[in-house]
Amino acid sequence: MTETAYHILGAERPGRWLVSCDHASNRVPDWLGGGSLGIAPEDMARHIAYDVGAAGVTRRLAERLDAPAILSDFSRLVIDPNRGEDDPTLLMRLYDGTIIPANRHADAAELEMRMAALYRPYHAAYAEQAARRPDTVICAVHSFTPCLRGRARRPWPVGILYSHRDTRLALPLIAALAAEGLNVGDNEPYSGHLDGDAIDRHALAPGRPNVLIELRNDLIAHEDGQIAWADRLAPVLERVLAESGL
Repeated sequence: MTETAYHILGAERPGRWLVSCDHASNRVPDWLGGGSLGIAPEDMARHIAYDVGAAGVTRRLAERLDAPAILSDFSRLVIDPNRGEDDPTLLMRLYDGTIIPANRHADAAELEMRMAALYRPYHAAYAEQAARRPDTVICAVHSFTPCLRGRARRPWPVGILYSHRDTRLALPLIAALAAEGLNVGDNEPYSGHLDGDAIDRHALAPGRPNVLIELRNDLIAHEDGQIAWADRLAPVLERVLAESGL
């Protein structure tokens, strides 16, 4: 099975940063249900299938940082590259009120097929890019929906997520963005520590400095918002890294 699991942009760029986008695409490969998970197109356009706007921010941010970027090329509903191999949410059967028919009865063999075709190639390429220089710093870009069904509206335009195991860049970044007048989510809308996720695997385990940026997806759904946020974040990231002494 020949499959595209990821895209590498700017592999020749020399910067310390590696910008990642684990949920860049809502693509379903043709070998899975003819390219369909059995849910409506409007659901595939929602946050449940990918991080809306995150890929555009990632591309622009990597350009501004003169750094490479790695972007997934499959929907998180096919298999979630930001989960550990033994995480029960690696293959979601129900997400934010939507049942995923193609996943509902997926067995261990089906899971292994998706991991071999998509999940493991993505992480192998991620590891290779992260190891390209000894002082790599990882910036993961994600987006979140303004409101989950039946839940309160989320007030933050941006959240910075981090693990308690490494706050070296995250806490100064939160302070720097707050100083610009932003309402910054401190480990919101989710906790930044998840055993086996992409940051745990490629940053925490090898000791690489890291930040994970969550942007509210209504702010980056279109290109102008993606450009504006990337242009806003890049100099702050560079300054925080320079001042950290890392």
